[in-house]
Amino acid sequence: MLRLEDLTLFVRAAALGSFSETAREANIQPAQVSTAIKRLEQDLNTRLFARSTRNIRLTPEGESWLPYAQTILQTLHSGYEQLQPEGDEVSGTLQVAVPSDLGRHLLLDVFQSFRQRYPALRLKILFSDHITDVFKDPVDVAFRYGHNDDASYISLPVVAENRRVLVASPEYLARFGEPHTPDELKKHHTLTYFLHGRSFETWTLKRHQLQYQIAVKSDITSDDAEVIRRLALRGEGIAYKSWLDVCDNVKAGELQVLLKQYEGDSIPLNMICPHRQQISARVKLLHEAVKARCKDAIASLPAIEP
Repeated sequence: MLRLEDLTLFVRAAALGSFSETAREANIQPAQVSTAIKRLEQDLNTRLFARSTRNIRLTPEGESWLPYAQTILQTLHSGYEQLQPEGDEVSGTLQVAVPSDLGRHLLLDVFQSFRQRYPALRLKILFSDHITDVFKDPVDVAFRYGHNDDASYISLPVVAENRRVLVASPEYLARFGEPHTPDELKKHHTLTYFLHGRSFETWTLKRHQLQYQIAVKSDITSDDAEVIRRLALRGEGIAYKSWLDVCDNVKAGELQVLLKQYEGDSIPLNMICPHRQQISARVKLLHEAVKARCKDAIASLPAIEP
């Protein structure tokens, strides 16, 4: 008879590509993972993994059986949730990864209110601009900017209409003036972002079906998006930021949107989960809370001027 623990370890080993990583995640010894996989292979009379001294990979039989194992676990998880009293659903630990500026600026109040609403819940929040691997990193869900082209995980939309805008402080504009065309950005002090050695120094704007790609020369660059926003607030230059990151600063008059007749890059926000069975009651509730906050924020996104 198949054991639930063996199925779970098989699915996680397939995702992580390592028995040792699977053991570390499950807080057990690697030998226990190996034993569980061997036992499962014996039960199925099929070799699921091809093993070497350093690597493992799914066999063709393992790849074909993996979706069935995932479905079994998902069905059991869904049935378990139906049996739990409502008060027990929002408890335990929820591990969340979120972009640094979005998390610290817009969503921190959401996380605080959510925790206060559900005191039995423990939140573990990772603020980072590095893209979290929801299969390998110890997180349950991750909020991520950009279009989802990866079908290997579950993506729940939070806000689709979000885009980048050019912003600068009134202090900066009083000193250096306001650009009126994309080309004029090259003459201004700019603040840019880099990640994994890649520098984002080409800004894309659109108007009347025409696309403009402006290669800016940054005076200050950082791998932390929150730092870029703070420097813009201090009058150090023009930044190209997600509207969700700067909306409150714009409404407070601390930053001003520039070149409003041009449309910046579309960067929708999604909530990412590694498996559908991880969309628990607490995950759904957090998704709705974040979605509501972002809906309020996106309502003030400036319209593209003619």
